[in-house]
Amino acid sequence: MKSARPVIAVTSGEPAGIGPELCVKLAREALPARIVAIGDRSLFNAVEVEHIPLRRPCVPGKPDPANARYVLALLDRAVRGCLEGEFAAMVTAPVQKSTINDAGIAFTGHTEYLAARAHAEHVVMMLVGGGLRVALATTHLALSEVPKAINKNNLLNTLGVIDRDLRTRFRIARPRILVAGLNPHGGESGHLGREEVDVIAPAIAAALAAGIDASGPIPADTLFVPDRLAKADCALAMFHDQGLPVLKYASFGRGVNVTLGLPFVRTSVDHGTALELAGSGRADAGSLIEAVKLAIELASAA
Repeated sequence: MKSARPVIAVTSGEPAGIGPELCVKLAREALPARIVAIGDRSLFNAVEVEHIPLRRPCVPGKPDPANARYVLALLDRAVRGCLEGEFAAMVTAPVQKSTINDAGIAFTGHTEYLAARAHAEHVVMMLVGGGLRVALATTHLALSEVPKAINKNNLLNTLGVIDRDLRTRFRIARPRILVAGLNPHGGESGHLGREEVDVIAPAIAAALAAGIDASGPIPADTLFVPDRLAKADCALAMFHDQGLPVLKYASFGRGVNVTLGLPFVRTSVDHGTALELAGSGRADAGSLIEAVKLAIELASAA
């Protein structure tokens, strides 16, 4: 959908968290878009709401597994609207993953859930903020599972998605991607692990042959230095806590999570449900505001 005022769907997330409050604060912003919050109308005031009823009344700061399917229904509604062209993009407030799992629903995160709902073959989680773009080769996995999840084909597909979306959505003519190693010191030529030699370097070589400007593998402790990052458009980290601490240090409270590889634009906040702040009125809407601004910008390029 392209118009002077695109319609952006904002899912309000965990009802006992800060998501509903952030949506109310978002409504006070002057933005070049029509913002539609998705959630139970009892959680909002002075906000345009696509009403989906709670399964059970909520108490701020106390998530209830009975509302897990409500939370997923918000996402399903936004996905359907994006796929049908009703919404130009979707922006997500945080969910409480543990509560959804406590309800007996296997849920690892927004990224994986949206990929399944949109039938996307390969998606990539990327955080934007502080002048940085940091993408992840793996997302919500236990650290012990990461090496098994990294293989040449997955890395090559990840680099392809990053390259394509940076070109089409971010309008970067020739994206430059820095690729981190997995092991300390890049594996010390195989003495501290062979993933760099056997998997990551061959994937980069294949990407280069496909016309993707990727370089590495670079030890993570030297990849994330200002001079090197200044010459790149995106850094690809091998696992969640390898790349995101750097991004969040540079931009916490203003960072934006972007899911690359979906057939529509999806952005999100860079923080969790902040249950301890729910109902206090003190939650900072900065990340949600930035997420909506970026969604509007990316949707205009789609």
